[in-house]
Amino acid sequence: MRSKLFVPGARPELFAKALAGEADALSFDLEDAVAEERKAVARQAVADFVASAAVAQAAKVVIVRTNAPDSPHFAPDLAAIVHPAVALINLPKIESPEALLAAVAMIEHAERANGLDRPIGLLVNIETPRALADAARIAGAHPRVAGLQLGLGDLFEPHGIDRTDPRNVHAAMFALRMAAAQAGVFAMDGAFAAFDDDAGYTGEACMARRLGFVGKSCVHPRQVPLANAAFAASEAELAAARRIVAAAEVARTQSRGAFVVDGRMIDLPFLKRAEALLAAARRPG
Repeated sequence: MRSKLFVPGARPELFAKALAGEADALSFDLEDAVAEERKAVARQAVADFVASAAVAQAAKVVIVRTNAPDSPHFAPDLAAIVHPAVALINLPKIESPEALLAAVAMIEHAERANGLDRPIGLLVNIETPRALADAARIAGAHPRVAGLQLGLGDLFEPHGIDRTDPRNVHAAMFALRMAAAQAGVFAMDGAFAAFDDDAGYTGEACMARRLGFVGKSCVHPRQVPLANAAFAASEAELAAARRIVAAAEVARTQSRGAFVVDGRMIDLPFLKRAEALLAAARRPG
């Protein structure tokens, strides 16, 4: 999921174009991108689209960002969009494990009501200081949490934190990445609002990749190729990963847990990383 394109739920004319685009994942937004008076219309438009044959046949990760669980829109959102085609629900405004578990209970109710026999995974937004401080416990609160997503706009802007300073960005990214690692879930980078600033977007994306994030959100289609390029493994990285996997097979036959590849001592964490790189490279898109 190198690139995750936000698609405003109130703009159904953009849905098919987004589906045909280069983004690995589409995140249909029912929250910030939709005005209050358009919530019901957007909800129905997204529900109709995710239930369509086009979505069922597409090789995309389909995500829906609902409204906040403590809002009056959350239950109707779930009733409309809990569907087999939806891989992840993007939960905003979660600040504690207790809030996460309360949301899960509502999701489980919607799944039963809609006859869904597969639990939908959760991509949880971390967008406040309280949430960041408790991110590992939030991520570990329920097994359906698949990943954490960093929201730097909400995290920085209310507190006057300068996003143009890479030290500030790195600190927040590192904290979220360590929380995700502790819980055993993936970390996804958030949006970059200046869609005409390719250098700024790429700088954040490359920093996120170096920290082990799986991808970055996009607010405009022009950002999608930037994300795909930033998070694509180079041929040199893939070749090194193949050497590690091959050497691991030899080491297993010799009952060795650690071995040397390219002058480096390799053990299980390095092997897992190599296997993950090769698996990602084999996925379509």
